[in-house]
Order: sequence, then structure tokens, then C-alpha cells
Amino acid sequence: MPAQGCLAANDWICGEYLRSRGQELIDATVQHVWITAASVAIGLLVAFPLALLARARPSFAAPVLGLTTLLYTIPSLAMFSLLLPLFGLSAALVITGLVLYSLTILVRNIMAGLAAVPEEAREAALGMGYGRGRLLWEVELPLALPALMAGLRIATVSTVALTTVGSIVGRGGLGNLIADALQSFFKAQVLTASVLCVLLAVVADLLLLGVQRLLTPWTRIRGTRDMRDIRDARDTSTSHGGGPGQGGGSGGASDGSARPGPARTGTARVGSVGATAGPAGATKAGG
Repeated sequence: MPAQGCLAANDWICGEYLRSRGQELIDATVQHVWITAASVAIGLLVAFPLALLARARPSFAAPVLGLTTLLYTIPSLAMFSLLLPLFGLSAALVITGLVLYSLTILVRNIMAGLAAVPEEAREAALGMGYGRGRLLWEVELPLALPALMAGLRIATVSTVALTTVGSIVGRGGLGNLIADALQSFFKAQVLTASVLCVLLAVVADLLLLGVQRLLTPWTRIRGTRDMRDIRDARDTSTSHGGGPGQGGGSGGASDGSARPGPARTGTARVGSVGATAGPAGATKAGG
């Protein structure tokens, strides 16, 4: 079928649609991206002090978590209706609703990350003269980054999807194209806008994953070291352990006729605990 005929035939995949509506797709994608980015950024700025407040005053933790969870359960149509008198039919209406939806994910992950910081790290920093502010920024936040970034990634992907709901007020980015196409069942537009939404979510998640790896290089170093330690432990065990028909690590055969070779020592390290192989090939845990 000629390319020009796919629009008339209302095919799902249509190259002519991409060529003729390219600028419309670009404009919708740009709107989708900036609404998502603004919502997540503002949500993070609001969630961070809320998480710090809930951690500093445990009596506030339950109300904060309960309120953010309650906001997340409000249907988007009801949320936009409640915010409409304040913001009118504007992008601010959609962004505010998306910020409120992102709080439950961001606040919980920030609190979880800070709670996972080892108490020994805090005590060591305080013993070195760190104040509360310096302790937070230089010790606690770097150690909490994996959990924080995990929450940020989830919130971002969720917001990419929820931005399409803004089409009910004409500020939904790619959701506008989907809503318009559904009225006439314009297959090519529905499929293209939907695929672009998925691609945006995947790209955003991969970008944030890359940022996380750049900000937490010690996690890669630790993972590499652990793998090397496991490999060294396996190699040492093979060198000093008894094989089939051998007695222990002495290398003697089961009938005792073979003469053991010279004694050797080796060191295997698993995690932070050392394991030293003695002359007979036995191992013991070191501190």
C-alpha cells in the first residue's frame, strides 16, 4: 500500500503521519517533558523538608505519611477539580496535582534512606566535630542517595504517565494527542503518542540511573571488590582444599601411600572477614 494511503486506511503504523505531523509531535513531547521535569523537581523540593521534619519529630511522621498517602488516593479528575479555582485551566494546575501525587513516593524513600544510614557513621562524624547540618549534607545524604534516587526514579516514571491526564484541561503533552485521537479512533496518532510516552519514561529512568552511578561511585567499587574477594576465596579453596581421594589439604591420597608436598599458606578474604589457610589446608576466620 502506498505511504499516502495509510492515513486514509487508518493504519496503526503510518510513516506519512510522522512526516506530516512531526512538528505537532515535537511540541507535545516538549510540553510533556517540561511539565514532568517541573513536577518532579518541585515535588523533591517539597518532599525533602517534609521528610526531615518527620525524622526530627517522630510524632509528625505518621501525619506526614498519612497525608501524602491520602493525596495519592484522590482521583486525578477530582484533584484537578479541587485545584481549578486556584489555578484555572493552566499548566500550573497540572503541575500542582502531579507534585502532590509524587510526595508519597519521595517522602517515604527519603526517610527510608536516612534511616538506613549506619549509626556508627553518625557517631564517628559527630566525634570529629561535625555539626548537624554538615552531618546531613556530607555524611547522611551521600549514604542515603541510593534509596533517594530509587524513589526519584519511580516518581519520575510515574509522573511521565500521569502527565497525560492533564489532557482534560488541555495541558497533557502527549496525552492531548491521545485524547484527541481516541475521539475519532485515529490509530496512528494513538500508537505514536503512546510509544513516545513509554520511550520518555525509559529514557528518564536510564538518565537518572546514570546520575545515580555517577553520584555513588563507591557502590561500583564495593561491588567489584566483593566479586574479586569471592573469586579469590574460591581460588584459594581450590588450591588448599582436598580433592577426590585426598585427605584434607595435605594432598595425601586416601591409601596414605603418597608423600605430602611442602606446606603452603594462603589467604582468602570474603567481605571484611579474613580466612587464613594453614599448612594443612584448614581455614579459620580472622577478625
